[in-house]
Amino acid sequence: MIQVIDYKAGNLTSVVKALQFLGAETHVTQSPEDVRAAEKIVLPGVGHFRATQLLHDLQLTEATREAIARGVPFLGICVGLQWLYEGSTEAESTDGLCHYGGRCERFPAVFEGAELKSPHVGWNSLEDVREGSRLLRGVAPGSFVYYTHSWRAPVDADTAATTFYGGPFTAAVERGNVMGVQFHPEKSGETGLQILRNFVELA
Repeated sequence: MIQVIDYKAGNLTSVVKALQFLGAETHVTQSPEDVRAAEKIVLPGVGHFRATQLLHDLQLTEATREAIARGVPFLGICVGLQWLYEGSTEAESTDGLCHYGGRCERFPAVFEGAELKSPHVGWNSLEDVREGSRLLRGVAPGSFVYYTHSWRAPVDADTAATTFYGGPFTAAVERGNVMGVQFHPEKSGETGLQILRNFVELA
């Protein structure tokens, strides 16, 4: 059973439909008990980072930490990826899960002397795809995925793939059983389905 966390900001319907299309059994929840007992966890996200404060208020943050500690695979999508970090400049007073170091920051207004449009919306390619990534198995460098976001995570040792827009940023992050993607796999065609399939099939 994949527990899909509802914090009133996620693109729940599309994500759940994509997972069910792949044969996964899903359950949408706001219950810490469901999260602690989960076989896998997905945290979708659309909108403002401040919405993740509800995860703390409902005690879902600590439940997620407990599940991760016992090896439960976790996938964060869009704001769900950003929540894995210490926080975001979009909502300075709201902490993230702090599983990964660093904070998410807004795209610069100007890059290499030219105005940079934000949000970053549309198709862009995955680069520097990490060899051996379980989440990105079968995904070739240069594959295109769909984005809509204004904040981005830093590139570091846990980055599993990058995308270039106003400089490189983390497109996918992966360390052990904790994974995230900045793009929307549920809207990214066959590449997105392959990524979700890889997560569904994790032991």
